[in-house]
Amino acid sequence: MSAHVPDPSPQNTPRPYGGVPPGETPPGESSTGSGAGPYRPLTRGWGKGPLVVICLLAVVCALFFLAYAVMLNL
Repeated sequence: MSAHVPDPSPQNTPRPYGGVPPGETPPGESSTGSGAGPYRPLTRGWGKGPLVVICLLAVVCALFFLAYAVMLNL
């Protein structure tokens, strides 16, 4: 006589707390997708106008703090 041996595969093992067995997708995640589409690199960079304005603002701020530091040391 042979004894009945249960199937040891993970598909048939009971899950604690009603978990989802391996290989199955939970219903809440079965239809989700990224929807982002294929990656397309940018064709244009920064415009020259905004880049010049940002650089000028940085130079004016640096000159202001330099002048302020010189005034404090006098």
